[in-house]
Formats: sequence, structure tokens, C-alpha cells
Amino acid sequence: MKTTPRFEKVIKKLYKAFHNNTLNPECCKQCAVGNILDNTDSWKHLSDFHGSITLNYVGKVNQNLGRKFNGYTPCELLQIEATFLKACGYELPLHFKNKKPENPCDKDTLFKGLSEVITLLCKLDNIPNVMDYQKLFKPKTELHPVIF
Repeated sequence: MKTTPRFEKVIKKLYKAFHNNTLNPECCKQCAVGNILDNTDSWKHLSDFHGSITLNYVGKVNQNLGRKFNGYTPCELLQIEATFLKACGYELPLHFKNKKPENPCDKDTLFKGLSEVITLLCKLDNIPNVMDYQKLFKPKTELHPVIF
């Protein structure tokens, strides 16, 4: 399957974070976007709340200037993070009073989050969803019996 260079880079980073236990939804440097941006938290200044998809003034300026961070616009980064958090079981935006998973770093929880993020990344890059396993189980050709 043909993918894009930015997709390949991000998948490698997220795969590495997942398997090295350096993926943490509640840490701005170790969440999905934190890992995409090389474990920096500068992206958190694009919005007023962790998990929000609404750009603040700084985010809007960067978006309108066409700025990209490791290939992603501010809107795309916020969308990626919100997708990750929501799929992990968080009520958005992140707040101590809002619903959250019992064990945020549980591998099953993180896998659900990453699966949704990968689906979104495929959509953003206009490539087939690499997480769509249903294609593996479809018959290559359907044979119809000949009735005489």
C-alpha cells in the first residue's frame, strides 16, 4: 500500500512510543501529538484546553500563516489529539472533573486511541485506512455455481 512520507514518519513515532511505554494521554510531551512533535509540548499553546479542537489566538495566527509542525497544521494537530483522547475514553476537554479512563496507560486503552488516530491520519492523507482489517477477510473472487 502506498502511503505518504509524513504518515510513515508519524506511524514510526507512535509505534515506538506505544512499545517503549512512552505514550501517556495526560502528558503534553507523551500524548499522541507530543510524540508526533518529538516529545515537545509547544503545541499546547495552539489551544486553551488540552483536548479542544478550537484554536486560540496563537493557534489561529499559526494556522493563517500556513505554519506546519512536522507536516501538520495546527487544526490537524488538535484534531489528532482530540481523536486520541476521546478514543482512550476521556471526556473533552481534559479536566479533573470530566470522565477519564481508570488506567490511562493501559495497553488496550492506548491501542484504541492509536487505532482511531491512524484512521484519522489515513483520512488526512487521502490514503486507504491501514487499520481496515475487513479487507483481509473478503474473498478475492466469488464463484457462482452453474445451474443446468
